[in-house]
Amino acid sequence: MDLIESAKMAVKTLTANKLRSALTMLGIIIGNASVIAMVGVGQGAQRYATGQFKSLGPNVLFVVPGTDRARNRTFDIPNTLVLEDAEAIASQVPTIKEVAPQLQAQRVITQGNLNRSTLILGTTPAFTSVRDFTVSKGRFLTDADLKGTAQVVVVGSDIAKNLLGGTNQALEKEIRIENASYRVIGVLTEKGAFLGNNQDDIVVIPLSTMSSRVVGRSSPYGTTLTFISASARDEASVGAAKFQMENLLRLRHKITDEDDFTVRSQKDALKVVTNVTNALTLMLAAIAGISLFVGGIGIMNIMLVSVTERTKEIGLRKAIGASQQDILVQFIIEAVILSALGGLLGAAIGMGGTLLVGKVSPLKAGVSPAAVGLAVSVSGAIGLFFGVVPAQRAAKLDPIVALRSD
Repeated sequence: MDLIESAKMAVKTLTANKLRSALTMLGIIIGNASVIAMVGVGQGAQRYATGQFKSLGPNVLFVVPGTDRARNRTFDIPNTLVLEDAEAIASQVPTIKEVAPQLQAQRVITQGNLNRSTLILGTTPAFTSVRDFTVSKGRFLTDADLKGTAQVVVVGSDIAKNLLGGTNQALEKEIRIENASYRVIGVLTEKGAFLGNNQDDIVVIPLSTMSSRVVGRSSPYGTTLTFISASARDEASVGAAKFQMENLLRLRHKITDEDDFTVRSQKDALKVVTNVTNALTLMLAAIAGISLFVGGIGIMNIMLVSVTERTKEIGLRKAIGASQQDILVQFIIEAVILSALGGLLGAAIGMGGTLLVGKVSPLKAGVSPAAVGLAVSVSGAIGLFFGVVPAQRAAKLDPIVALRSD
């Protein structure tokens, strides 16, 4: 009997027992759908994280006070950075293009009878270019605002929308911070959230105003900063810029032992996030892959039952001339059809689920052709592997014994 004839008989047998065939494929369907969906969602999470970090600004580096080890030890953020550190980085690190020192605090702002708790951020005019922000209406802070300790603010789009009547109505309105009035001179273009933090729910004021009128916190060494943002001249300069900044700050802070600051690059943070998302994707795909294994065992069990049920049929076929190879091939084809068809149906469900997640969530989930190809191939291989034992059992049946069975 040729292969085509064996395939026809296998299809006829499977379609004669549609419910059993469908239930047999269920494990493979669930396994394939889960693997494809988990890989697609995991890659979507990675793309989302990459986009989030790119929104921080081009080639950006951050200098934060203290170290992870020190913070874990004291559960507090030390005040080790001052404005003079930022000025030294801007003037003495050749690979740095611009520096934006930042001092921030959560405060309640008021406009008329409305109030809102938001992030007040004191900074310099370089902030927009370093952090990749743009102004949609009005203007941003200037050096004159900084020198004059001006009581002016640039607000995020959410503040303009929810507190000031919208972007077009926000300019020249007055808001109150710490019982002092500030004039709105600009509205930032919508930026979106970064790892859960709304970058549009902020109020930006001159750093000098922030330190003297809002925070009121001073240091004998200068204006204390929450952190320093800096942009390297280009992507190739990021590593050198980080190295030079660390050396400069160690000299300025007279450090001989443990650093009292940490320099983090956008790439460093993205690398950590990528490693975490890759590990989670692999773990979830492995867990989903167990369903494929379970589905293979289900195929083997059903095929073994099928051998028992079709003992007389097998005996009759062998009595009229079918060889052991013919019986073996037919049962293996049945197992492969079940697993391959289950794999294709599971792939379709998995792709549909992945695309749905991409539509209804911020995760940029997409279908991975490699994951689809691998899942379908593995499901077919599982059918072949687990179909061998039942097929061999059927092929080895003695025709006389088979025909005599009840």
